[in-house]
Amino acid sequence: MTSVTEQQTESTPHTGSAATSDAKVTAAVHAIADRSRVAARQVASANRAAKDRALLAVGEALIANSSRILAANALDVEAGHANGTSTALLDRLSLSEERIAGLADALQNLAGLPDPVGSLERGQTLPNGVRMRQIHVPLGVVAAIYEARPNVTVDIAGLALKSGNAVILRGGSAAAHTNSALLDIIQEALVSSGLPADAVQSVDEFGREGANVLMKARGRVDVLIPRGGRDLIQTVVTNSMVPVIETGEGNVHIFVDQSADPAMAVNILLNAKTQRPSVCNTVETLLLHRDAPATGDVLRALASAGVRLHADQLTLDSLPDGVKASLATDDDWAREYMDLDLAVATVDSLDQAVDHIREWTTGHTEAIITNDLGNAEQFIASIDSAAVIVNASTRFTDGAELGLGAEVGISTQKMHARGPMGLRELTTTKWILQGDGQIRS
Repeated sequence: MTSVTEQQTESTPHTGSAATSDAKVTAAVHAIADRSRVAARQVASANRAAKDRALLAVGEALIANSSRILAANALDVEAGHANGTSTALLDRLSLSEERIAGLADALQNLAGLPDPVGSLERGQTLPNGVRMRQIHVPLGVVAAIYEARPNVTVDIAGLALKSGNAVILRGGSAAAHTNSALLDIIQEALVSSGLPADAVQSVDEFGREGANVLMKARGRVDVLIPRGGRDLIQTVVTNSMVPVIETGEGNVHIFVDQSADPAMAVNILLNAKTQRPSVCNTVETLLLHRDAPATGDVLRALASAGVRLHADQLTLDSLPDGVKASLATDDDWAREYMDLDLAVATVDSLDQAVDHIREWTTGHTEAIITNDLGNAEQFIASIDSAAVIVNASTRFTDGAELGLGAEVGISTQKMHARGPMGLRELTTTKWILQGDGQIRS
C-alpha cells in the first residue's frame, strides 16, 4: 500500500528551477494570476450583501449539483483505491451527501459572520488633531496548494470571497475530477450572483509545473498557503518566492495527569483519536502520568476501539490484561499517523510530559486532562503551541468549531496568523490618517 508520505509527495510541487518551466505553462499561470488581480479589486470593493449573496448562491449550487459532484468524486476515489492510497487519505478525499451538505452549511455560516473588511483595529485622535485609524483590508490574491481534500476547495474559496480576496487553487491530481466539478459550480454561482468568475481559479490543469510557477509568481500573488503533509509544506516554504503562511502538520499530544477523572479521560481520548483519525487535530501521542488512575481504563478503551498502540517500555511493562502494544521508537514520537495508531509514553511528572512535548511537537495542539487547577495553569504557561486545551478533545482546534465559519488551515508559525485561520486572518491592515493641514515639526 502506498504510504501517506508517498501520497503527499505525489501532490507536492516539484523543486525544479522556474527557468526550466515550459513557457506556455508560465504564460498561462501568469495570465490566471493577472486575471485574479483584476477580480480581487472587484471583490475587495463589493459590499457585505454582495459577498454574502454569492456565498449563499455557491452553497445552493453545491446542493443542487450534488449528484454531479459525487460522480466526479467517485472517479477520484476509484483511482485512489487502484493506486493503493492509504485509508486516511481516502477518507479525506471522499465526499458524501452529508459532507456536501456540511460544506453548504459552512458557507451559510460564513455569510452570517461579520465582514472583516473595513473593521477597526484601533483608532484615536492624535495630540496634533490628526485622526488615525487602522482598518482591516483584503490581502489581494491568495494562492493555496493542498492535497486530496476537496472540502478545502470550497472552504478556501468561501473564506477568500467573504474576506474580499481572489484565490488561485492547486488541489493535487488525486482530487482532480472532484475539484474540477467544484470549480465549475463555484464559478457559475459567482457569475449568477454578480461577482467575477475569476475570483476563484485553479492551476490544476498544469500539474506540478503550474504549482512551481505559482510559487515563483511574486508580485502577481500576494500570499501562498500550503495545506497538507510535511513534504508539501516544507517544499513550498523552501522554494516559494511568494510570501508563505505556513500551516503545519499535527503531531498532537494529550497528557493525562494523576488527578484526571477516568471516565472523562476515556471519552476525550476516544473522541480525539477515533472520531476522524485522518485529520490534523487528531491526537497522535498519549502521555500518561505513572500514577494516573485513568491509565487502565484509557488503554483498554482505545484497544477495544481498534487503536494500535506503540508504547515505551514503562507502558509495556504495565499494560492491562488483554491490551497489546508494540515498542515505540523515535519515529513514533515524531509521526503524524493520521490513522488508528497512537504513540503512548508513561511519565513521572508534568514537567517530564512538557519536556517530551517540547522535543517532538509540531506546534499545533496539546491538551491536558486534569482535576488540578495548578497543573492546568502550569501546562498552559509551559506549552508553546498554537492551541492549548484543558479537559476537552483536541478535535476542537478547528475553525468551524471555534466560530470562524471555516478555516483555510491551522497556522503553526508566529507571524501574522497563528492557529485556525478564518476571515480576519485573510486580511491585512491599512493605516488611514485624516488631518486639517497639519505638518510635522
